[in-house]
Amino acid sequence: MNQLSLEKRCNIVAHLVEGASIRTTCRLCNVSKNTVLKLLVDLWPICQALHDQLVVRLQTKILQCDEIWAFIGCKAKNVPEHLQGTLGVGDVWTWVAIDAATKLVVSWRVGSRDLEDAKAFIADVEHRLTRRVQLTTDGHKPYLEAVAESFGSYVDYAMLIKMFGKKEKTENRKYSPSKCKDILKVRISGHPDKKEISTSFVERQNLNMRMSMRRFTRLTNGFSKKLENHKAAVALHFAYYNFVRIHQTLRVSPAMEAGITDHLWTIEDIVKLLDGPEAG
Repeated sequence: MNQLSLEKRCNIVAHLVEGASIRTTCRLCNVSKNTVLKLLVDLWPICQALHDQLVVRLQTKILQCDEIWAFIGCKAKNVPEHLQGTLGVGDVWTWVAIDAATKLVVSWRVGSRDLEDAKAFIADVEHRLTRRVQLTTDGHKPYLEAVAESFGSYVDYAMLIKMFGKKEKTENRKYSPSKCKDILKVRISGHPDKKEISTSFVERQNLNMRMSMRRFTRLTNGFSKKLENHKAAVALHFAYYNFVRIHQTLRVSPAMEAGITDHLWTIEDIVKLLDGPEAG
């Protein structure tokens, strides 16, 4: 089997991380669908290993967490009865934690929106920190037990709870969110600074994900068909976001701002890791 050139692989990855769908990438790069998907899945453990190696021992002070919805194959309401409750079919959630100062994505997890995944996600977040942190989440209840189990009392934790009005049923409001009527800032533990109780940055990261990964775009036929491909796309996105992409307000990458790397990575740097450390 002929191996793609480095230039061709970089070109494929560049299209994927800028929001092109699999089929669009195939057409623009003149490669097959299987070629694109294989490269994507091959990069998954590479991107995860890069994150696990470098995004550790962080001096994060303000942390924000949120979850973003997508679906695999079909939406939950359309899942066949014999497949209901099966992970990898229907709704899937991506948990994200971001450093409010450096904009570094500290951790992510793809799975369900239940207590088990909440515990695994928060445990990974806590493992990457070296100091007491102020944490803000939304009002999702599993966070309460998950944060208490991983951080104990060594955290300044608050929930930001948004109160939404009744959704209008007019045609032009069909896909629009309900209007936010009120926001409650609730202290859970420690002494969180009320001015820093916010989920604005992590919600902006949700938008980045929807713009940068076609499978997250609403009302699209580019949704994920396999959980494996979905997880691979998320891992590639965050490797690119943390290490390669220059943040507009920081003027450096989040990884450089956080001090975990001293230079701006390129897509080529990430792709070369497929050939082993000696290739870099």
